[in-house]
Amino acid sequence: MAVDTNFDEEPMCEINVIPLVDITLVLLIIFMVATPFMTQSRLSITLPQAVTDEAKDKEYVTITIDKNANISINEKNVYTPKEMEQVIAQKLMKVNEKIIIIKADLDIDHGTVIDALDAAKKANPKKIYFATQHKKDKI
Repeated sequence: MAVDTNFDEEPMCEINVIPLVDITLVLLIIFMVATPFMTQSRLSITLPQAVTDEAKDKEYVTITIDKNANISINEKNVYTPKEMEQVIAQKLMKVNEKIIIIKADLDIDHGTVIDALDAAKKANPKKIYFATQHKKDKI
């Protein structure tokens, strides 16, 4: 039995790309699954429904009021109306469109929404919108 002991062959100098592609695809899938969780709001609110519904993708100042009357502005909690006015004014200075969107839970009392609306008006925005969900027509 003869064993070939020919050492004149060149060593393999190529990188195996298959494991790199596998790891890249796994990371891509992880990011695709995790991304929707990063863009959703931390506050749980039920928006009222309306027939007219416009989707906006631009950056605006958003006032969110949950069912426990907790108020946040662009995901930052505020506690007093004076603090709300200051935060709204600061946030409006940072955006191009001077537009405020109020997202209030369906079950919240009107007084809290009016307080948020008054604080928003004091910042002199171009427009103020109320966020709603699209109402499904019943036939």
